[in-house]
Amino acid sequence: MSWLTLTNHSSRLSAGLQAAAMQAGASQYVVTRSLYSEESFAEEHEKVYRHRKTALEHVKQYFTCDARRAKNAVFSLLPIIGWLKIYRVKEWLLSDIVSGVSTGLVAVLQGLAYCLLASLPPWYGLFSAFFPVVIYFFLGTSRHISVGPFPVLCLMIGSVVTRLVPDEGPPANITGFEGLTKDEQRVLVASSVTFLVGIMQLAMGILQVGFVVMYLSDTLVSGFTTAAAIHILVSQLKFVLGLQVPGISGPLSIIYTLEIIFNKIQSTNVCDVVISLVIMAVVFVVKELNDRFKAKLPVPIPIEVIMTVIACGVSYAFDFRTKYGIDIVGHIPKGYESPVAPNLVIFQDTAVEAFPMAIVGFAVAFSVAKVYSVKHDYTIDGNQELIAFGVSNIFGASFKSFAASTALSRSAVQESTGGKTQIAGLLSAIIVMIVTLAVGFLLDPLPKSVLGAVVIVNLKGMLMQFREIPYLWRRDKPDCVVWLGTCIAAILLGLDLGLAAGLGVELLSVVLRAQFPRCSVLANIHGTDIYKDRKDYVNIYEPEGVKIFRIPSPIFFANIEFFRSKLVEAVGFNPLRVLRKRNKALRLIRKLLKKGYLQWTSNGFLNTARGPIKESVELESNAEELVQPTDFKDLPARVDWNAELPANIIVPRVDLHSLVLDFAAVSFLDVSALKGLKAVSSYSWTISSCVLITLSSHLLQALKEFVRVEVDVYIVACDPYILDKLHHCSFFDDEVQPSMFFLTLHDAVLHILDKHPQCSQNESKYNKIETTVTVHHPAGGLRSRDRNAPDPETRF
Repeated sequence: MSWLTLTNHSSRLSAGLQAAAMQAGASQYVVTRSLYSEESFAEEHEKVYRHRKTALEHVKQYFTCDARRAKNAVFSLLPIIGWLKIYRVKEWLLSDIVSGVSTGLVAVLQGLAYCLLASLPPWYGLFSAFFPVVIYFFLGTSRHISVGPFPVLCLMIGSVVTRLVPDEGPPANITGFEGLTKDEQRVLVASSVTFLVGIMQLAMGILQVGFVVMYLSDTLVSGFTTAAAIHILVSQLKFVLGLQVPGISGPLSIIYTLEIIFNKIQSTNVCDVVISLVIMAVVFVVKELNDRFKAKLPVPIPIEVIMTVIACGVSYAFDFRTKYGIDIVGHIPKGYESPVAPNLVIFQDTAVEAFPMAIVGFAVAFSVAKVYSVKHDYTIDGNQELIAFGVSNIFGASFKSFAASTALSRSAVQESTGGKTQIAGLLSAIIVMIVTLAVGFLLDPLPKSVLGAVVIVNLKGMLMQFREIPYLWRRDKPDCVVWLGTCIAAILLGLDLGLAAGLGVELLSVVLRAQFPRCSVLANIHGTDIYKDRKDYVNIYEPEGVKIFRIPSPIFFANIEFFRSKLVEAVGFNPLRVLRKRNKALRLIRKLLKKGYLQWTSNGFLNTARGPIKESVELESNAEELVQPTDFKDLPARVDWNAELPANIIVPRVDLHSLVLDFAAVSFLDVSALKGLKAVSSYSWTISSCVLITLSSHLLQALKEFVRVEVDVYIVACDPYILDKLHHCSFFDDEVQPSMFFLTLHDAVLHILDKHPQCSQNESKYNKIETTVTVHHPAGGLRSRDRNAPDPETRF
């Protein structure tokens, strides 16, 4: 049994630094343990048997109900119960009231403004700021987000609305449009799409697939929302300039819209432009002041609401609509409309567009909710959030609201003004209800250019995301490509197709990173049991005849061939080519011995031919036999392939005797075809089995090729799950054995150095691995074996 003592110094940049670290009492650790392979470790340490549940047992457990599970289900489905139990009335109620009133005023204005993005009459935005909030109050897990219209979702709904009910020309041939005005048709489309979005979100929540949002990385969401901001900006230009521009949807719609705007630029309404510029300038300045002095201000100045009230008063006093021909909000009906059923025909026509809306709405809301949950130390449930938004959208769509998510600026107001729970959200909904039922008529003279200006100013945060491009390019170029690809695709193709394209680019980047990772050859850091890329360090040690190859990603069908080529590049020779050369050489030697051209003597092979033997004298090759293990059974002795061979036979020299594969980063291995691989010993496959075998055959075959050219292969730090799979699939045989698996990289290297002591005989003392190995012989006491120095320790 071998006993191992390891000593590691924390600072080893140079000899001087090492001495300084020792003098300063640097942290050290000393471990004495056996040198372990996977087999020896398993023999010495008994594993705990864990019962693996079958699929039937999982199903039974899932449908088993008891009092505890019922209670947890109720608390999960109604999160309001959880936070109401801990609600601090004296400390939180006043803050929630102030926050609710402030958020409600902003919600009224944003409801009217964002409704223009959906190409609907403005007052329907008030519905979207009320009904979803009430449902989320009971079902949502976030205590701080403000539910309601979100500009990106509004724009996506607007593209569907204008596609089915265009500004110019007849609407789509849909049953249920008969007898409805254009606005009523558009409201029916928007509510039906919202209903479908809610159904999708609810279904995903029930099926517990809230993890799908993880596929939308922050980079992708950033690029997508930036593109959406550009779409929103272009869509609001017609209100800011006072132009009549038809709504256009589909690929390149933004270019066609800009073309129409530029063609009509001479018809710009100067009054709308002046109002918009004044509103944008004042709101922008005050928002900057709010951000700069937010620590000193008790609540942010509601500048959008103030400017809206002023604009309403000025417009009413000077009769802007009559004198200057500006477009105003107009009559806002009092009260709520009766519920309406969704149109199933619209479901069929908009299903493809509704799914990205469901994903985007949930992804944005969940991202914002996660930020505030971390800040205020509570947890949110992604699946429950899907259920909450699904039910909110279904309920809201029944009352003619459109898809709801959360607006970043509105949520920031709710949180920054002291909101503690969704009571603030409920109060904001009450403010919206008061406006809808009682004072909505005061907003009749409000110019639409004011709403457009407010929307544009609130795009600042999303548009400033362009600053991420230089940072991403410096830090992570693939992420930068994802950002640019998503943004450009969403700008040119539209938000729905752009999101799909961006997701495709993101998945492609992940696949490429996994398929072409950065493999490396490792070397020992002097004086430690640490191994690093030999290209990155100076003070390293590589044992002679040993190559340590690190595989930094899972191994599957798409990257097996890449790893094989990188491995061949790292060792400097192709084992298959060497094996074929050796087998050809053996055939030639056998033929020459048979004909008497060669004889075996104590000094080796003797050439008895009268003249030189030409290398071309050989038997015809059989491809299958050439990749079999070399067979010396009918020869007088084994052939030393690194010595000079007779009869002008040339075989590539192999100086490598040990190959170590570091599997520490291999999280899974494609073993689906390992059972069929046992019969594979060459590259001569039938077409019927080629597809099945190719998945994993390159890895197994590569191992066998190295073994057959007398290179010992060791695999270290392999995941136990992978080892279990290999055993269950009968992966091992006489050539590929479990003994090649070692617990750690250092264990394998020490085993190799013990097996091949000549590796370190020519190395200087400074380059040796500072590791002590004391060998215990069963027949006697402890004794030390020193290969290079007279002390009682063996230094490698």
